[in-house]
Amino acid sequence: MKPHKHPEQTENVWLALEIGNSRLHWVFFLGETLSSAWDTDYLPKSVIQQLAECQTLDDFLEKIFPLHQQSDFFTLTNIPPLSVSFPLPVLIASVVPSQTAIWQIYPNVRVITLDQVPLKGVYLTLGIDRALALWGAGKTWGFPMLVIDAGTALTFTAADDNQCLIGGAILPGLSLQFASLGQQTGQLPLVEMQNFASLPPRFALNTTEAIKSGVIYILLAGIKDFIEAWWQLFPNGKIAIKGGDRTLLLNYLQALYPEIAACLIVEPNLIFWGMREIVMEHKE
Repeated sequence: MKPHKHPEQTENVWLALEIGNSRLHWVFFLGETLSSAWDTDYLPKSVIQQLAECQTLDDFLEKIFPLHQQSDFFTLTNIPPLSVSFPLPVLIASVVPSQTAIWQIYPNVRVITLDQVPLKGVYLTLGIDRALALWGAGKTWGFPMLVIDAGTALTFTAADDNQCLIGGAILPGLSLQFASLGQQTGQLPLVEMQNFASLPPRFALNTTEAIKSGVIYILLAGIKDFIEAWWQLFPNGKIAIKGGDRTLLLNYLQALYPEIAACLIVEPNLIFWGMREIVMEHKE
């Protein structure tokens, strides 16, 4: 890989890292501009120690990526040639305390905590991921805002036009619901989320399709119910959706409830917009 050429002026470069329940989600920022986004597996402590010693951007990024992913990343990424100060700043939002602890060995890390998110009316156990996504969505598209996170858990988190949390809900996401039926019952099969592009028949004639029907249609009905309740409270309220299942659920909603699907803001990087807002406010 060709090394980056270094201009004379050092750019404001930083990495935002969301530590999720199963993966690491990264964003490379040039000042306030999101340049690149990607996901990786968790990094071992030894690799984080190596990151602390990096002196070039290429070396830093190569340590993050497994060898089989590097060529694709460096071909597709939008990172321009830069002169960067090291150790590179890393801003972290984490829902996995054990992973947060490992990253404390990195010398230029800042962990965002709930008290740093300017939402009003938050409760102590509100997940930092939910708070940041709501803050990022609201600051980008305006309040009132409802954020739906279609990840490992399916969550609803909302704030009114005064940027005050009005609450939300948490339930198992698609994969978790399928896994729980397959693992916690004696006779039901484990349904893998493959070939799920189209909706299953509502009234199924075999067990696998019956599981798909039950989970998917009830989940979609629940999403519809929450959205309609939201619009009763805030007729002009906005709705944003993120998470790994966002595209799949959006396709299902377009098929069943097109008027609802048409109103959704689809944005996978809501948490990072929230992190950026906090960085900007801190500078001010």
